[in-house]
Amino acid sequence: MLQRILEHEVMDTPEDARDYDAMDHAAVNAAFCDDFLALGPPPARIVDFGTGTALIPIGLCERAAGFSVVAIELAENMLALARDNVTRAKLGDRILFEKADAKGTRFEDASFGAVISNSIVHHIPEPRQLFAEMWRVAAPGAVLFVRDLHRPNSEAEVDRLVALYAGEPPRDAALVASFERQRALFRDSLCAALTVAEIAAMVAPLGIPAAAVTMTSDRHWTLAWRKS
Repeated sequence: MLQRILEHEVMDTPEDARDYDAMDHAAVNAAFCDDFLALGPPPARIVDFGTGTALIPIGLCERAAGFSVVAIELAENMLALARDNVTRAKLGDRILFEKADAKGTRFEDASFGAVISNSIVHHIPEPRQLFAEMWRVAAPGAVLFVRDLHRPNSEAEVDRLVALYAGEPPRDAALVASFERQRALFRDSLCAALTVAEIAAMVAPLGIPAAAVTMTSDRHWTLAWRKS
């Protein structure tokens, strides 16, 4: 198993935000939204930890009605693009933003009927505090639904996944630099990710069983558990 190599906790340069927003997350985001909604009718109030450019909240709200999402993000440049995306989607009445560190928010205990997160865990050097915060704000009966990348076993597997999912270089020379940054972001994220076993050990003190954390693609794990 590869040793974990940490990346920046906060992606807060304009280039980071633009490159992240431009990456083709459509299939991954659609799968996240569909899998979450398959767990049952969404509650009235959902919180999204590490919303990035708000593509997950937008996808959820476009698929179902009757709920709102509080989208947490610490990076100001990500938030700027997120607000633009929500405005274009005409969902400003359902998606609200909170600039906050996901490891410690201002929300009261048991504030939300569901807690979701996509691809924030690998950014956090020590995610135990993040999971504890998610659990704290989840109300009894709330679903905790977290998905992130899984760290590969070898450099060869990293290379395979990057080649498979990072896309082909653009023919337009003006776009090559952005493509290379996106490719590097994906590689760095794979190397910074955690394994199923590591996540299961982190959430065990919360009373979440190891069986709640499973591989759900060749590069993602998912934590799905309902708080009693």
